[in-house]
Amino acid sequence: MSQVSVLVGGLYFPESLRWHRERLWFSDFYDHAVHAVSLDGTDERVLEVPNQPSGLGWLPDGRLLVVSMTDRRLLRLEAGGLVEHADLSAVTGYWANDLVVDEAGRSYVTSFGFDLDGLIDSEGPVALYAEPGPPRSALAVVEPDGAVGVAAEGLRFGNGMVITPDGSTLVVAESLGQCLTRFERAADGSLSNPTTFAALPGRAPDGICLDAEGCIWVANAIAPECLRVTAEGEIVQRVDTVMASFCCALGGEKGSTLFVATATTSHHAIASVERRGRIVTIEVEVPGAAAS
Repeated sequence: MSQVSVLVGGLYFPESLRWHRERLWFSDFYDHAVHAVSLDGTDERVLEVPNQPSGLGWLPDGRLLVVSMTDRRLLRLEAGGLVEHADLSAVTGYWANDLVVDEAGRSYVTSFGFDLDGLIDSEGPVALYAEPGPPRSALAVVEPDGAVGVAAEGLRFGNGMVITPDGSTLVVAESLGQCLTRFERAADGSLSNPTTFAALPGRAPDGICLDAEGCIWVANAIAPECLRVTAEGEIVQRVDTVMASFCCALGGEKGSTLFVATATTSHHAIASVERRGRIVTIEVEVPGAAAS
């Protein structure tokens, strides 16, 4: 396997990596901006999102959607700037989080469910995994016209998602559930029959991406690693990312460059003042499931 290389450094907290139109797009939480970087490392600050950007996606007509975390809105980029696509406050617990958009322009958005850093500060990390545990969160669904609903409930810190190319399955990472959860997906976008895609005890799955063989790469938010997991839940590859990994994406010229967002910590008190975040790359054998 190829060596890990640094594509771009000096970031606060990179997240939500997406390969789109020959560049890697990403959000930097505490830079309050969405960036796009070329394979040669040329980094463009594309737009500012004052209330902290996270999940990124595109409507079928090419318009960018971005999650605005702290005010719990989904924004849409128009010619005149960002506008509200949907108000998520009624269905998200605490901050809005990651995003995936289907071919029809329907969006799914995860949320924290509670003040993660506040709970860690007051009760320590052990409180995250105690029973019954912190409040669980819903998975929001936003129709192309902006109507908001609940696609699923009871997630233990819902995070990154993928939709299979045939649209029949959505997989979501539950960071505190230490697992990837699979949902059957109907033609109208509704979700049913949740089952475990992969149990990952001792790990905190964050961002994920799907490859052409149906395996999922998983960023582990509490260790310096990115894992490739089969549909049977078996870990078949591990990449050492030096720092904790928070998101991953497949892309590049052949679709087989694995991009991983890394940082020393996700805690805002540290990540918001230290530019130690970076995006690293490694060449893998199996390309992404579909171009985005």
